[in-house]
Amino acid sequence: MLQGALRQGRIQGLIALLLATPALAGPIAAQRGKTFARANCARCHAIDRTSASPLKIAPPLRTLHQRYPIETLGEALAEGIYTGHADMPAFELNPNQIHDLLSYLKTLE
Repeated sequence: MLQGALRQGRIQGLIALLLATPALAGPIAAQRGKTFARANCARCHAIDRTSASPLKIAPPLRTLHQRYPIETLGEALAEGIYTGHADMPAFELNPNQIHDLLSYLKTLE
């Protein structure tokens, strides 16, 4: 019960963060998001505006907003992403990491 309440509070906080759209465009947060993507995503995903993903089945990060609304991405990152294939590790980001990564993704739109 407590875990569910904590998760709901975390999601509500994340949604409030996402609604602060101008904050998502901050260059410092976007740079931290790019650094995070380079360290954690670039092995499989293209993290820039033009490259192909090193792993063909991994979508380029620049296309994620076309497939999923930004709010959905934020919620998924807060709850943890668990995939059905071994190439994608399960992970959960903290609110600051989510903010930074979403800020970076917004620069790729």
